[in-house]
Amino acid sequence: MAKYRKLSRTASQRKALLRNQVTQLLYHGKIVTTEAKAKEVAKKAEHLIALAVKEKDNFDEVTIQAKVARKDKTGRRVKEVVDGKKVTVYDTVDKTIKKDQPSRLHARREMLKVLYPVQERDDKDRIKKVNMPNKLFDEIAPKYMDRNGGYTRIIKIGQRKGDGALEVVLELV
Repeated sequence: MAKYRKLSRTASQRKALLRNQVTQLLYHGKIVTTEAKAKEVAKKAEHLIALAVKEKDNFDEVTIQAKVARKDKTGRRVKEVVDGKKVTVYDTVDKTIKKDQPSRLHARREMLKVLYPVQERDDKDRIKKVNMPNKLFDEIAPKYMDRNGGYTRIIKIGQRKGDGALEVVLELV
């Protein structure tokens, strides 16, 4: 018996399709797809969520000093003239950052193997990158801390009009 469904695609096409659907499922919370694809996507998504739940609190908080550009009221960098050149003025600020333990770093890299980069537009039409492993660790994993597996649900919604394939809604529980 095979370990996975081939979905009538070459290996590279199948991998790209599953990566895209897993990314969209974790970003949006639910997707509509065929039953066979949903079962494969659910496997990958469950694995990633289990990794996130396991490594959720596995980090150290470290305080560092960082140089940050000084900004004026409008949000622009403050510049001053030094030796006839305009130079940005920097302030030193203490920041607290999360430093991953080795096992959490490995989990993050395993997630990045599967997840595609996601971009979203903010209210001013600027493009902002979404850090999907951080979303998994910070938003999704805390919801499932007391749950042992079964993070996704498949709901059948009927046959597709064009080819009669059984469509389902795959969602996070």
